[in-house]
Amino acid sequence: MSKRKGGLERGIGIVILGMALFAGLVLWIALTVLEPEDRTAPQDGLLFGVWDFVYDTQAPSLQAILVAVALALLLAAAVATIERQITNKYRRSADADELPLAPRPVMAATRGVFHGPVTVTALIPAHNEADKIGATLASLQRQHGAPERIVVVADNCTDETEQIALAAGVEVFRSVDNTHKKGGALNQALAAILPELGDNDTVLVMDADTVLDQGYLAAARSRFTNDRALMAVGGLFYGEEGGGLIGQFQRNEYTRYAREIRRRRGRVFVLTGTASVFRSRAMKTVADSRGTRIPGQRGNVYDTAALTEDNEITIALKSLGALIVSPKECTVVTEVMPTWRALWAQRLRWQRGALENLGAYGVTAQTARYWSQQLGIGYGVIALFSYFLLFAVMALSLDRWVWFPFWLGLGALFVVERVITAWAGGWRARLLGLTLFPELFYATFLNVVFVKGVVDIVLRREARWRHVVTAGDGKVQVEDGARR
Repeated sequence: MSKRKGGLERGIGIVILGMALFAGLVLWIALTVLEPEDRTAPQDGLLFGVWDFVYDTQAPSLQAILVAVALALLLAAAVATIERQITNKYRRSADADELPLAPRPVMAATRGVFHGPVTVTALIPAHNEADKIGATLASLQRQHGAPERIVVVADNCTDETEQIALAAGVEVFRSVDNTHKKGGALNQALAAILPELGDNDTVLVMDADTVLDQGYLAAARSRFTNDRALMAVGGLFYGEEGGGLIGQFQRNEYTRYAREIRRRRGRVFVLTGTASVFRSRAMKTVADSRGTRIPGQRGNVYDTAALTEDNEITIALKSLGALIVSPKECTVVTEVMPTWRALWAQRLRWQRGALENLGAYGVTAQTARYWSQQLGIGYGVIALFSYFLLFAVMALSLDRWVWFPFWLGLGALFVVERVITAWAGGWRARLLGLTLFPELFYATFLNVVFVKGVVDIVLRREARWRHVVTAGDGKVQVEDGARR
């Protein structure tokens, strides 16, 4: 594990799309074989005595529908079974060498020793966040059970971020000659702070553009106090108000993600970088395991080669057997990207980072869920663009538009799903889900980002961090910098 799987990292996108194409081909063959040979001709109809239209009542055979449903259920069941087996293995394993953060080794190491009450040290990495840092600090300081220590990790700031932090009465840690962006700055701060922390001391890593909802830290402290084996508590994030239609797209997306995590009872996919709390033991073990059990340089908590440090450290912790959770009480409000350019930069980094992390860790039991997620995205890309292609072919081939009641019914069910899953976001979220086509456009945008990430990896284009900054005049700037 000490050597990064460079070949797999470069080919990861092709592997994902290849698997998705194969799955699509298998489904297409199955449906073609089961498709009825006799087709009914389109018919003329008259609606309310006014609208003359053409419709086709032909629908897939019952066998074809059952095959499609069965394939989907089998895939979901396989992923759920693997995830359950991994969870049981972690809970039962006593192998401190293979899984040093698994519950049994941790409980054995801490049994009979009181390490004091749970404390929280908040680290806020910040690069030119003068427009956001004040609200972030205020949300921390007014928490019930506020952090014992708040440290703003100022990374190459050229604005008033440091001055605002000092005026708020918190500490400022300045990175020194850091060329590794957020992960590098956090590594410097953690190298100075972690040696002073005991087993019941935790570290909150929180973005400088995030506001904690009241009760976040109280819930996190309670979880750590009641479960010595718990290694990390993540947050459920919601988008801030504003941003127009593009902001609402993101709020709907975040609302659906939070709903899914609640339905999973807190079993988290990613410990969000917006705000997550780590037990000091977890961070120390990750740093000690870099270069041996997990990728990275020994001594670093965060792998500076990773574009998405939150996704990577989640996989790192799971690979070491750690128990992690995102309780429904731990909610935060984070910024939404205000422009399509800024959103493109953010999502390209997220998507490429996720693919690169899978390439670095390879195919393991711990990464099975992440492989299935990427396969689902790849399959969605193929399915959506195939839908658009067939839509265009039909429109160009026929003299009159033909309506298909079966597919209209499926579309209606999809609209219902869009509305229900975004219900907690309020009336704007529900209305956007009801209209369907704007969100279909948003999904297409995200699919194009996925394809761009795959192409960049295959062509070995240099990955870049892009930082969104709101200037004093309200203009949004995207700072571009090469990964180093």
